Amino acid sequence: MIKTNDNNDMTNHTGNHTGISIESFLLAGERIDDLERNGYKIIQHKEKFCFGMDAVLLSGFARVLENETVLDLGTGTGIIPILLEAKTLGAHFTGLEVQEQSADMARRSVMINGLESKIDIVTGDIKEVDKIFKKASFDVVISNPPYMNDNHGIKNPNLPKAIARHEILCTLDDVVKSAMVMLRPGGRFYMVHRPHRLSEIIVKLKEYRLEPKRIKFVHPFAEKEANMVLIESVRGGKSMIKVESPLIVYESEGCYTEEIHRIYGF
Repeated sequence: MIKTNDNNDMTNHTGNHTGISIESFLLAGERIDDLERNGYKIIQHKEKFCFGMDAVLLSGFARVLENETVLDLGTGTGIIPILLEAKTLGAHFTGLEVQEQSADMARRSVMINGLESKIDIVTGDIKEVDKIFKKASFDVVISNPPYMNDNHGIKNPNLPKAIARHEILCTLDDVVKSAMVMLRPGGRFYMVHRPHRLSEIIVKLKEYRLEPKRIKFVHPFAEKEANMVLIESVRGGKSMIKVESPLIVYESEGCYTEEIHRIYGF
């Protein structure tokens, strides 16, 4: 659904870097993908962890209002801030990423899209977020965290991919605690995760006074069980959860549903 483009003569559609070859922004082994939103592109590395559908669905589930500020914990190559800038009227977006190679790709993606005034990419550890940013300084925090703890899944031998998928450098507790610390009272936290950890997630959110408000299950097909869950919680919110209608990815093999087409923007 995301188009890969190897045309080195492409330029961004914002005008900030018109005439500069995309080749000048790429390092060995990297590629540029078309996000099909506002002409935006993203740099990724074919041997490293690339974003998946979960990040795109999370960007469609999150609500960012006009003039709000957003922090993405574990931004990877910057997909969520870039998509949210395209889809919302938020004032400013910040991505925090511990892996410098991924953060560097994210910064260059911000540059090729001419979004330097709207998006900042910061290299840093989620566990030290209160040393990097002022506490309670964001309206929205969002995260696509590692899904697997030590009890689930086989760790990928490729370290960047393993860090993205497994709780090696940060745990669920680290992510939720950091979200609470960074959110203003009444601020919203959005996360995508696996349904088999939902009870653990809800307990952890409540432990840090993040009240779950919306839950949406994602099913690959209507007759299949959910393989993702999208969650909205509010710092200091009252107890009430709305379980939204499920999101179905495929109508049939290879055929996406209308909702998926809407989220992707085509």
